[in-house]
Amino acid sequence: MAEARATDFVDPQARAFYVQTMAALTAAQVPFMVGGAYAFARYTGIERHTKDLDIFVLPDDARRTLEVLAAEGFNCDLTFPHWLGKAHCGEDFVDVIFSSGNAVARVDPQWFQHARRDLVLDQEVLLVPPEEMVWSKAFIMERERFDGADVAHVLRSCADEIDWSRLVRRFGDHFRVLLSHLILFGFIYPGEQSKIPGPVMAHLLDRLRRDNYAHKSMCKGTLLSRQQYLTDIDRWELADARLEERWMSREDIAHWTAAIDKHGR
Repeated sequence: MAEARATDFVDPQARAFYVQTMAALTAAQVPFMVGGAYAFARYTGIERHTKDLDIFVLPDDARRTLEVLAAEGFNCDLTFPHWLGKAHCGEDFVDVIFSSGNAVARVDPQWFQHARRDLVLDQEVLLVPPEEMVWSKAFIMERERFDGADVAHVLRSCADEIDWSRLVRRFGDHFRVLLSHLILFGFIYPGEQSKIPGPVMAHLLDRLRRDNYAHKSMCKGTLLSRQQYLTDIDRWELADARLEERWMSREDIAHWTAAIDKHGR
């Protein structure tokens, strides 16, 4: 079992915080997975400096996770009730993630059923599955952050081990998002297009040809960026897919939108 290293050097204080976090959750029997830079490094071999640790839990375990970490003396808050909490220790923090910012990639038991076991900071843990990593990152298309390169790198590195049927099912009616990334993969790696199974491309392209989505006045761009399609909703009065498809409540959307200036994204 190889060490999943996200950086060549982790500040000792941050390392102690992360190790204490994982140990506390393990002792409290809170099921969790590690994602972010640590899982990305495991799957792609690409290491990058990170100032946080991403912990993924089931939605029903989110508050309990924060309570366990608060009992360890960390400052905790449910930053965005529809998907994210945080635990702080000085300048360092742990993200407690139970969905995605657009509420589409909600953590469910499948994440745990297909998680990979590995070592993070010498702790044996579960890593977010590559399928769910692709699924959640595929929708991140903000002006200041686009995770398409991460998607391409995970696909290139894990194509042979990805459960393609399950990945397609994960996207469901949002199959166009997956298809767009697979088409870009062929552009990015023109000599490696065969990594994407032909039947998968054929299925998605056939589905595209047969698709007849009748809701002409909806904007689904809000599932890709919380900021860049506000004009479509506010000025052009298109229906917000987050509401129409019941991914988020009006309160969730208002809270998520209000934080744009504060968080810069």
